Amino acid sequence: MKVGIELCDEPALALLFGAEVSLSDISILGLVGNAATPEEGCRKLNRYACLAIDGGDGETAHRIEFVPEDGKVCLKFASTLFADNPLLTESAFARCVCDGRKMTAATGGVTQCPSPKAIRFTHAEPSYRAEYDRIFGVPLVFGSSMNALLFDEELLSMRLPQPNQYVSSLLTERAEALLEKLENSKSTRGRVESLLIPILHTGEAKIETIARKLALSRQTLFRRLKAEGVTFEQVLDELRHKLALEYLNGKNVSVNQTSYLLGFSDPAAFSRAFKRWTGASPRTMKTQKNPQITPITQIKKQYQ
Repeated sequence: MKVGIELCDEPALALLFGAEVSLSDISILGLVGNAATPEEGCRKLNRYACLAIDGGDGETAHRIEFVPEDGKVCLKFASTLFADNPLLTESAFARCVCDGRKMTAATGGVTQCPSPKAIRFTHAEPSYRAEYDRIFGVPLVFGSSMNALLFDEELLSMRLPQPNQYVSSLLTERAEALLEKLENSKSTRGRVESLLIPILHTGEAKIETIARKLALSRQTLFRRLKAEGVTFEQVLDELRHKLALEYLNGKNVSVNQTSYLLGFSDPAAFSRAFKRWTGASPRTMKTQKNPQITPITQIKKQYQ
C-alpha cells in the first residue's frame, strides 16, 4: 500500500481503496462473515480474520469486540496490527462504513445498516483529513486511546438478511480448510512441507537442504520436528503419499510423471512405495479408482 501511494502520488489511497472495494471482493472473509446478528458476525470475523489479515503472531484472533459506553456501543478493533498500521485502519474502517451503506442500498432500504455516530483513531490526524470527512461524514477523533466505531446501542438488536444456508455451509467449509492450512503452515512440519513440494523432483529433498532454507542447523531442525512428534523422513514420506493420491486421483497425472514429480529414482521405486502406503499399485488406482484407498482429504486430516 505504501508503494502504491508513492506510485499514484495519492496519500489517501488506503482510505479510497477501503471505500470503493468491498471485503467480499477481495477475501472469503467478506463472504463467510454473513450472519443473522452483528454479534454473530463479530464472532465469525474474529475466527476467520487471519485469512485476510495475519501478522504472523496470532494478533488477529478475537480482537474485534463490542464495548458498551454510556448507552452506546463501540465496535473496537483491539489488535495492535491496527494501532501499528494506520493505513490498515483507514482501509478497514472505510470498508466497514461503506459496505454497510452498500448493503442498505442493495436491499432498497429494507435492511438499514446503522451509520456510526463517531469514529476514533489512535493515529494522528493526516494531511488529507478532508477525505476522511467526505467518506465518513461523522465526527472523528484522532490520537484516541482506541481504534473504534461508535454506534447507537440498537445496533446489537439489528437483524441482518439471512444468508443462503447451502452457500453459507460451503463457504464455511472452505474457510475452515483454509484456516487449518494456515495454522499448519506455522508449524515446523508445515514449513518443511511447503519447502519440500517445489524441490521434490530435483532429488534435493534432504534435511540438509531444508535446514539451509530455514537458516537452521540440521540438528536444530531435527529437534524441532521431534518436538512435534515426527522425523524428517516421516514428513517426506507422508507428503509423497498425499501428493501421489492427489496427482493420480485428483489431477489425473500419469504414473511415470507422478514418480518424477515426487522425486523417485524410477517408476518401480514409486510403485513399491505406493503399494506400501495403500496396498495397491498406482496403475490399479489409475484404472479402477479403487474406493478402498483413503481419500486425500482424510489423509491430510490424519497427517496434520
